[in-house]
Amino acid sequence: MFQSGFIGIIGRPNAGKSTLFNAIIGDKISIITNKPQTTRNKITGIKNDPDAQMIFLDTPGMHRPKTPLNKAMVQTTRDTIGSVDVLLMLVEANTDVHPHDLFLIESLAPVHAPVILVINKIDLIEKQYLLPLMDKFRQLYDFREIFPISALKGDGIDDLLKAVKVLLPEGPPFYPDDIQTDATERFIAAEFIREKITLMTKQEIPYAIAVEIDLFKEDEAKNLIRISASINVEKESQKAIIIGKRGAMLKNIGTQARLDMEKLFGARVFLELFVRVRKDWTCSERMLQEFGILKH
Repeated sequence: MFQSGFIGIIGRPNAGKSTLFNAIIGDKISIITNKPQTTRNKITGIKNDPDAQMIFLDTPGMHRPKTPLNKAMVQTTRDTIGSVDVLLMLVEANTDVHPHDLFLIESLAPVHAPVILVINKIDLIEKQYLLPLMDKFRQLYDFREIFPISALKGDGIDDLLKAVKVLLPEGPPFYPDDIQTDATERFIAAEFIREKITLMTKQEIPYAIAVEIDLFKEDEAKNLIRISASINVEKESQKAIIIGKRGAMLKNIGTQARLDMEKLFGARVFLELFVRVRKDWTCSERMLQEFGILKH
């Protein structure tokens, strides 16, 4: 018997969804930073076993949105919740239930799929708090199972995957068994650039950037990929910060992103970066569509 299906990962911003996603898939596909709302699009990762194909969907963090950009991100997550075979609700290990997790539980009202509660970052909490926390969550929602894990250290993930597999429907694989994601290399390249900017800048900058790949050209004979990308910001002052003194910041962003790309793509990468101002793009539905964040 072969089983296959879709598993959504939801959680509040910064709960560790992308860290768990990458740990399951075994490669860095979803970008990770210490800032909330880093993930903007639904990202697909494929875990192939001899008897199953598990298709994981990493989603933007659930929160109460205020801007068109945030509304588009939350809608992506809501759409995912209604279309999966299994849902993993990721929360952080803590001494009590976080108010944002209560908001997340409210969003489960229309869900028909089994929901597994995943308590992440158990390495950061004293053990005596864990069982009472699990009991509190059990009283709030009828979770199919509860798994304490550490996505960063890999603890508990194998047991979680066994439980997920049992819940998947019987059926053929949706994807060939040699691919890890249906995200394009262009998309991943743009995400790597955005990750480096998010890690290296402060305040509003990470939330005011959108990266577009203008050129992605492979030269197989030279094992070389030429990439040209535009970093879109909302203000001239943000452009100046990203370029940095004598272009130092932009050069550093490019170097770090290139190293990640070369590791994942298995080829040398020549990367060119440009910065341009697209005034108030986060409030423009047209530009959100242009950048692929808001679906038509």
